[in-house]
Amino acid sequence: MSLLLIDSASLWYRAYYGMPDTLVSPDGIPINAIRGFLDMTARLITQYQPNRIVACLEGDWRPTWRTDLFPGYKANRVDEEGEEDEPDTLAPQIPLLLDLLDLFGFPMVGVDNYEADDLIATFSINESGPIHIVTGDRDLFQLVDDERRVRVIYLAKGFSQQEVVDRNWIAAKYGIPGDRYALFAMIRGDASDGLPGVRGIGEKGAAVIANAFTTIEQVLEAAHHDDERLTPLLRKRLIEGSDYIAIAPKLVHCALDVPLPQMTLNLPPAPKDLSEIYAFKERYGLGASVDRLIAALGW
Repeated sequence: MSLLLIDSASLWYRAYYGMPDTLVSPDGIPINAIRGFLDMTARLITQYQPNRIVACLEGDWRPTWRTDLFPGYKANRVDEEGEEDEPDTLAPQIPLLLDLLDLFGFPMVGVDNYEADDLIATFSINESGPIHIVTGDRDLFQLVDDERRVRVIYLAKGFSQQEVVDRNWIAAKYGIPGDRYALFAMIRGDASDGLPGVRGIGEKGAAVIANAFTTIEQVLEAAHHDDERLTPLLRKRLIEGSDYIAIAPKLVHCALDVPLPQMTLNLPPAPKDLSEIYAFKERYGLGASVDRLIAALGW
């Protein structure tokens, strides 16, 4: 039986943009992200039949140990007050969604100064497989491990679509060995996180390098020693980017040592009384979305 690790913020963002903004509660509160999140979670539970599940939350979406190294980390997502720039009609839905998940008894966790990605990564190496990581972010491709049966359920093509990412998928998509996505990302950069990568080296150059080397340290050493696996231009760009390369691993790699609390990861058992959940459903007009999740849990 499998573990389902949910990148919660990624899922509710995709739910928000994937569901009609005309969905509102009886008193006019937007509920499209809530309903979409519930629908997708029910679908995932039905499809993958996990016996364990965790909704991973952001303890800090810009951890200080990353921004101290590189102030531009995710700075493209910051509003004028230095907070995460969320749509006005999404922000009020998040506390309601978390309250409802709590009523259902779903395991949820966030840890101060760590991103949800870091929690997911730590769970992925400490828990037995099969593990399915639900996200719309490419960062977590680095965790894919066929031997340990760790895969990513990738939602980037739309809320209702998903792709199952294993190492063969990564190899076909990027033309690199499937276990070298993190190295590839360090060099290429990631605009969504405000990470520039090595200046002057794009995706094709990053793929060439990731096919020839396994670590960023090997890459930089090869650049300094005129290794013929690198073109003169790539060597020049890598040497010029040495300062960024020195911090790239900590920026790109997920933390694997998050101090997770002791908690049970089991799917929530059926409560003796569903009245609170049904009252919440009626108050906010969540209709069949709540019913689908109840059915998926086998209650």
